[in-house]
Amino acid sequence: MSAFPERLVLLGHPLGHSLSPVFQNAALKAADIPLTYELVDVPRSALPDAIGSLRRSRAAGNVTIPHKEAILAACDRLSATAKAVGAVNTFWIAVDGALVGDNTDVGGFRAALAKLLGAPRPNEVVALFGAGGAAAAVLHAMEGWQNPRVHVYSRTQRRAEDLMRRFRVPGEVSRSAEDAVEGATLVVNATPVGLRDDTVPVSAHALPKSCAVLDLAYRPGETALVRDARARGHAAMDGLTMLVEQGALAFEQWFGVAPDRDVMWKAVTQRR
Repeated sequence: MSAFPERLVLLGHPLGHSLSPVFQNAALKAADIPLTYELVDVPRSALPDAIGSLRRSRAAGNVTIPHKEAILAACDRLSATAKAVGAVNTFWIAVDGALVGDNTDVGGFRAALAKLLGAPRPNEVVALFGAGGAAAAVLHAMEGWQNPRVHVYSRTQRRAEDLMRRFRVPGEVSRSAEDAVEGATLVVNATPVGLRDDTVPVSAHALPKSCAVLDLAYRPGETALVRDARARGHAAMDGLTMLVEQGALAFEQWFGVAPDRDVMWKAVTQRR
């Protein structure tokens, strides 16, 4: 169990796009918890000092790009999910002073997929873009599916190969984005591509006719990948559901109570 945090933060770099303070502060207000969720923009070089400061201030919070794997190494204890994924997106200081890391991205991804498809389908073929913490969360979730297969594509092929070796999901590393989507029933973008502009990890013209698209990136007006895919008749959704749900699961870890998800959604949709 965590001690009541004295500070609540999101660690990452850069952070100007984040909607996390919007829904987390709405949830805190609704729960009558006297804290403010704040952004802490920390470049890689300053992360060790930032972690020390957070320990001293008994902080809790979330972690986003590019620090999810580095925070894992700094934790004194890890949840089973964080160990399996190899990345931390949620942390807190325990009663005994230990820095504890968890990963609620897995639960957030499951919630997003449920909203898009209802449930993962048997024999799902996933084109997965990325080889970082978010991609690892997707692969960990896929380990419980019925006969899945994955095509992983990353700009760094070695990282994709290393990622594939860590999870019990059959598949292969693709040499191009177009190769990855061939035969796919579900396309998942787990990279930052499209987060800040209208670039896409793969052209919608390359998508198989009946595949669904889940872009874990989000931005005002949705990402270009989601807009383009939907315009061509694909079921498509961005990462907002995953964002809010992973945040709600983190809130439960910090305070031992579930937040008001309706309040969180109302706050974030008003600001989108």
